[in-house]
Amino acid sequence: MSTDLDIAELLGSLGFGEGDRARAREHLEALGLTHAKKRRISAAKRPVVEAALGQRFAVLCGAELCTRAAARGRELVVAQPRILCEHCGGSDNRKAFRRLQHLAEAHGVSRLVVVGGSPAAREELRAGAPEAWSLRLVDGTARRTAREAQVDLVWAHLVLVWGASELDHKVSNLYTEAPLPLRRRVVQLARGGVAALLHAACDHLEGPSWRG
Repeated sequence: MSTDLDIAELLGSLGFGEGDRARAREHLEALGLTHAKKRRISAAKRPVVEAALGQRFAVLCGAELCTRAAARGRELVVAQPRILCEHCGGSDNRKAFRRLQHLAEAHGVSRLVVVGGSPAAREELRAGAPEAWSLRLVDGTARRTAREAQVDLVWAHLVLVWGASELDHKVSNLYTEAPLPLRRRVVQLARGGVAALLHAACDHLEGPSWRG
């Protein structure tokens, strides 16, 4: 049984669309990994091929965030399909996590409280959060005292109140009606979805109300 790979199919599996495969091949040929007459390549060479292409090309979805964060001087190739983007994997949530991670590092933010959200959404936040973050995920349907909310507000760099989710007003008001300056840390969101929540935090950090 042949262990050779079709070169065009290999490039396609790495996110190179038909319009970009020619320059990828030219690069491989220049490195002596293949030549113009060959249509197949040994499967054993795949790791070397991937490394060689990764040094020259950035296979990204084309979003500004991904390009800015991951291109690092390499030639941009628009991933086909976008799920093969090496930075976000085509995931809106992952892209939002990456955006907030970048801004949080720039502003010295690492402690986040999220109030509300379904159990599944809170688990997704927990699973996707960078190791540098400390998260407190508050069940918006469970009883919470004013003292507990105040402790959260003092501890947190950001408090995200997820209004379009499973959230009781008695719980959300403990955070949204906090006295200044603690209220400057509170971000209220009226849309659902993990990506929307994370982008709201990003917008807050980039906005005039943020004072660090």
